[in-house]
Amino acid sequence: MKKIIDKIWEYIRSNPKKFFFQVAFALFVVWIFFDDYGIVKRIRMESEHRVLLDRQKYEQKKILENELRIQHAHEPDSIEKAAREKYNFRKPGETLFIIKTR
Repeated sequence: MKKIIDKIWEYIRSNPKKFFFQVAFALFVVWIFFDDYGIVKRIRMESEHRVLLDRQKYEQKKILENELRIQHAHEPDSIEKAAREKYNFRKPGETLFIIKTR
């Protein structure tokens, strides 16, 4: 272990400028990757942005479906359909089968 440390000190003493620039470059690379605006955080934020865009599309689709339901809410067939699908209502004499999907 002592031999390794001696070799490192020997290198530093013989090339102080080169060592300084190597350390400065290493610190710069670490700063670029792991700073608040670094590459790692940027990649994480881009991933989260894609997830949020997908969720926004899904919610927009739900809004459109609900607007269509509201437009057709006063029709008797629409009310019957909603009662059957959402609340499992049935007409007298009908058999109700509930199929759950994942």
